[in-house]
Amino acid sequence: MSKPTPERPNESPPNKQDSTVGERVDTAQPDPQPVKEAPATDVSLISGESKPREYKVDNPSFFMQRGYQVLLVLGLIAAFLLVMVYQTLFGRIEQPAQMVTIEKGQTYYGLLPQWQQQIPLFSASVAKLYIKSQVDAPLHAGIYQLPENPTMAEALQVLEQGAKAAMVKVQIIEGKTSQDLYQTLRDNNGIKKEVLTADSDNTSIAQALDLVGILPAAVVNSSDPIVNHNLEGWFAPDTYYYGEGTSDKQVLTDLYKRQQQTLTEAWENRAADLPYKTPYEALIMASIIEKETSVVEERPLVAAVFKNRLDKGMRMQTDPTIIYGMGSRYDGNIRRKDIDEKTSYNTYQIDGLPPTPIALPSAASIEATLHPADSDALYFVATGTGGHKFTSSLAEHNQAVKEYLSVMREKKSQTPPQ
Repeated sequence: MSKPTPERPNESPPNKQDSTVGERVDTAQPDPQPVKEAPATDVSLISGESKPREYKVDNPSFFMQRGYQVLLVLGLIAAFLLVMVYQTLFGRIEQPAQMVTIEKGQTYYGLLPQWQQQIPLFSASVAKLYIKSQVDAPLHAGIYQLPENPTMAEALQVLEQGAKAAMVKVQIIEGKTSQDLYQTLRDNNGIKKEVLTADSDNTSIAQALDLVGILPAAVVNSSDPIVNHNLEGWFAPDTYYYGEGTSDKQVLTDLYKRQQQTLTEAWENRAADLPYKTPYEALIMASIIEKETSVVEERPLVAAVFKNRLDKGMRMQTDPTIIYGMGSRYDGNIRRKDIDEKTSYNTYQIDGLPPTPIALPSAASIEATLHPADSDALYFVATGTGGHKFTSSLAEHNQAVKEYLSVMREKKSQTPPQ
């Protein structure tokens, strides 16, 4: 009797089908092994755009990071404000040292737009706060010398000095003469006399002010005492305020510089085809226009009349030149003998312009001279009711003269006897 063969451990089971099933079961379900839990897969890792984010235990919290951002923004704002304050108080305006006239009634606040236009990051609010906290007295009218390229703080320091000094008023009316100006300064007790001494004349004044070089040779060398070294026209008429004790030399120098600047700027921007060869000739014409009319709107028309007459070679024939040439002999009336008298200034008797201006012209008259109206008028005469009538022919002019005389006769008839 045979013995049953014992099964070997590595021997396959007799049923092949069962063996196959067993292999699949073994393959599909391996023995469970303990594994560590892997971190969630970063989307960026799948896309391959960047490496997985690494987390550190000691990173600042979200709120700490946000706090740093807030501090950074606040720091930037603070830095901007500091720069704005600095620019407002210490930013510089690019301009040469110059005299500045402050009129009565002006305020510190009214000066701020100039700085605001020329200084980056200038804050009017900061400036007003500074003025309110630092300036005690109101702005005083006067003439102030500002340094070159001043800051607002420097300018305010200069302007504050006006409150500590007594101011004197110097009023020069448009159309007045240089002799009127000299006498005004002589009569002002608050002005120190250095130039306008008892024996001063045209020559000594021009030399004391170092202004001889601005006059044509014909004026400097003229034998006519009215013409010789005459600075007529070279001082800007206006109302000025100076510290008590200011010298007449300082006043005259300031007024000359203002007039020179006005004339230079107007000359550089003048209209084309004018009959004036130099700025000085334009100054002469402006003084005549100043004397002929006080109506601002008429000045370009008066300028056109004289330009047209000069272009045609006609004499100017203007009464104010007769009066100026007569000097102290003028008593308020122009007679036929005065019209017929040939002086250096009588434009009824001389061709072209007189040798010097005959008055102190305003900026408006200088501007009108260099920008005359587009008109063919050759004559003008007062209407008797205000202003003038402008005409292009002698016949029209004569009729306008008759109308003027009729108006004057009517007015005289209505005036009660004294």
